[in-house]
Amino acid sequence: MMLYYLFISLTLFVAHGHSKPEIHIGYNLTLAVPVEYTMGFIGRAFLMDTNLTIPSFKAALSVEAFNGKYSCSFQVFLGNVKVWNSGHYSKFYTSNVCVLELTSDGDLRLKGPKDRVGWRTGTSGQGVERLQLLRTGNLVLVDGLDRIKWQSFNFPTDVMLWGQTLSVASRLTSFPSNSSSYYSMEIEHTRIALYLNSGKQNYSYWEFKPSKNRNIAFIRLGLQGLELYSDKGKKIAQINPSEETVQPLRFLALGNQTGNLRLYFYSPSLEKFDASFKALNTTCDLPLACKPYGICTLSGACSCIQVLTTENESSSTSTTSNCIEGVSSDGFCGRGKAEMLELESVTSVLRGAPKIVNVSKEECGKLCLEDCKCASALHNSEECFLYGMVIGVKQVERESGLSYMVKVPKGSSHGGHGKSNNVKKWVLILVGVVDGVIILVLFGGLGYYLIRKRRRHSLPNGHNN
Repeated sequence: MMLYYLFISLTLFVAHGHSKPEIHIGYNLTLAVPVEYTMGFIGRAFLMDTNLTIPSFKAALSVEAFNGKYSCSFQVFLGNVKVWNSGHYSKFYTSNVCVLELTSDGDLRLKGPKDRVGWRTGTSGQGVERLQLLRTGNLVLVDGLDRIKWQSFNFPTDVMLWGQTLSVASRLTSFPSNSSSYYSMEIEHTRIALYLNSGKQNYSYWEFKPSKNRNIAFIRLGLQGLELYSDKGKKIAQINPSEETVQPLRFLALGNQTGNLRLYFYSPSLEKFDASFKALNTTCDLPLACKPYGICTLSGACSCIQVLTTENESSSTSTTSNCIEGVSSDGFCGRGKAEMLELESVTSVLRGAPKIVNVSKEECGKLCLEDCKCASALHNSEECFLYGMVIGVKQVERESGLSYMVKVPKGSSHGGHGKSNNVKKWVLILVGVVDGVIILVLFGGLGYYLIRKRRRHSLPNGHNN
């Protein structure tokens, strides 16, 4: 079966005449890939639909434009939400055709021109007879006795569906656009944690631990919350929705832009999914709320850490558009080439950095200077944390004993380490100006409203215009 499309976005429904959402060995579906690249192009052919609930699960073969090329993937949707994707970790780029095939020996494949295989389940010779889409949203390959030989639930992406189970060492991942970093939700023996990952560096920014130091064996998304179980199958903890709703939970998602973890239910009255729980409730607690070398202020706005790239030129402005320009820990380390810029009332949302105890603030800064991989350091009550990046930085209320330090090129902090207080004050003044402008606008608007209201009441009837 060969399908063509003529528009930038097109949805096709392929009827098979089956009472069950399934396809059998020997099945083949081909989508034509446009010759010329068109940004935003999406072409899909839906081939299975559960039709048991509203919204229902649907499986689709998809062609999408991405970074100048076309990707070919097999996807599962709940309503209009993509909940599984064969190309989540590695995209299969193709030209001319995108082919889905369930071979006669039971292997489910995606192919391009000249039968080039870009993705497969690896189930050849295992007696597979059918591909089914279950009412839970799980794609399964089964044999003649309905024994599961492969299932999409074993290959989680950024979504966990109701009824799905994830064991320790499993994780969800999401990839923000325009960033080399990615988020992950990881199930560990002692906790569930959210991580920001960049190269070999990974830092947690949220966690949930069962009480009494009990260990986790697996988790399951139930109708009323995310359930944590011991190795004996006993429920030991649960993450409950923060908002009361009579509707059951449908899925958990790790946001690909924010890295926030949310539990979703479906609202029949609004005909859409809504979040009943989110792990992080304020913008500044998100790891990528601002760009590198940016500070998330108390008002939720972003401001740059101010340094000089030359003797008279600042590398930053009051926004984060060019925060990282001219500033990098790569290529300079040691007290001869770099110095530490200290920021007061600033901390990091990232946890899990290497920790050194019983050291002073000065010693903490020295440790970062002498470590070529260190970009910033946090000193708090004789504890020193070393970071390989300057990200996840936020302003806090003045706190005694807290000091955040950033490694900068020697001489960029207005003439040397001895004058770093000038830069420190300048940064804080800038942050204060950003917040002050917002406060001024709010109070100005309130004052204008009150004056107008008072004048309206003082005018005689019929002259309120």
